[in-house]
Amino acid sequence: MPCTDPYGYVLTTSPEAAAAYSRGLLDVLRLRSGALPSLAASIAHDPTFAAGHAALALLGHELCARVDVGARLRDATLHAARASERERSHVHAVVRHVGGDPAPLVRHLEHYPLDALLLSTAVPTIAFAGVTEVAEEAWEIVERAAPAYGDDWWFSGLLAFVRQEQGRFDEAMTLSCASLAVEPGAGHSAHARAHAHYETGDHVAGLAWMDAWVVGDGASIDSLSHFAWHAALHELSLGDVNAVRRRYEAQLRPEHGLGCRALVDTGSLLFRWALTPSAHDVPSLDQVAALAGRDVLERPATPFLAMHSAVTLLALGDPGGLRTLEQWAAGHANATQREVVAPLARALRDMALGSHSAAADALGSMALPSRRLGGSDAQREILEETRIAALVRAGRLDEARLLLDRRLDRRPAKRDEVWRDEVSAPALV
Repeated sequence: MPCTDPYGYVLTTSPEAAAAYSRGLLDVLRLRSGALPSLAASIAHDPTFAAGHAALALLGHELCARVDVGARLRDATLHAARASERERSHVHAVVRHVGGDPAPLVRHLEHYPLDALLLSTAVPTIAFAGVTEVAEEAWEIVERAAPAYGDDWWFSGLLAFVRQEQGRFDEAMTLSCASLAVEPGAGHSAHARAHAHYETGDHVAGLAWMDAWVVGDGASIDSLSHFAWHAALHELSLGDVNAVRRRYEAQLRPEHGLGCRALVDTGSLLFRWALTPSAHDVPSLDQVAALAGRDVLERPATPFLAMHSAVTLLALGDPGGLRTLEQWAAGHANATQREVVAPLARALRDMALGSHSAAADALGSMALPSRRLGGSDAQREILEETRIAALVRAGRLDEARLLLDRRLDRRPAKRDEVWRDEVSAPALV
């Protein structure tokens, strides 16, 4: 009898390797720690297991896991010839995706929607940056796969994330809670619920639920720093900077992050905290930058990482690094790197050099294109906040107030109320 993965697809390997791979896959879907060792064990059991090599390469590329991505891709390609048609398509999709071409991955999912690892890769959520140019394209991929999954707990969490992005927050909460009832530690479902709380301004209840979940059902989650980031966003929105400081010290110091997570979670929190009215003694991003390394800061693997690299370089006051990032992205094979990352780096370089009005104009023109960077609305808000800061520093206070009013129309936040009052104060003198 052939070996299969948790969704029934054949795995051309030994029973031991298949079992290790399946454990690793389920850990990825739960966002649970242990995925990398299990996937590594699968190729230790069977060095010719193409899908195992491909999965490790994917995690190395997307999550900055300590993997020799090139070697794993070479071995996956070498051994795919002996695998099934589905596995060959899977390996080809991973190879091309890592190389900057997501089209084969999207086509693969049309034929193999239950390939949960690649479906997870395709959609920008907590684990992966996504492969589509705009959110609607990712939504379509998920909707197309829905009949194949039915009420599967993992897919319900993925669909919940899509629903909150669509502004269908009640549906998102219903789906995430149904998933968590089946699998209480389901990381994707908890993540969707976290976004639903945040986007509706439900900061008090969202914070209370998150604090309880991360020490309870979610305690084994591999991405706890990101859930801590969500909790800190609630605290920031509530204007409780002392709570943000305690959260940072306990859960978000750079050494608590893993690979890219230190840049994405800790780095972005410190940047947004520093922009907060009355913020003081905000820790610097020096340690975050050191952990990320110059290669990630100036040559990030994905546009999503590039956004975080750019704001980190701005926070460091490093126009030279932003110039290097801009030049690298401008010559990249990936269109989003060329068309979105390069202008973003240029705008933030202007800001680093004191050209705040030019930076504000450039960031304003990027409001829609920035969606191509991947990640969530909550993560991409860092660019909106940077633009507000640029407008304030340029003395364009009316425009800054308008942006803050729009934010407050979306959801209540004490931080934005204080920020707006601070921006308005000079006009009243």
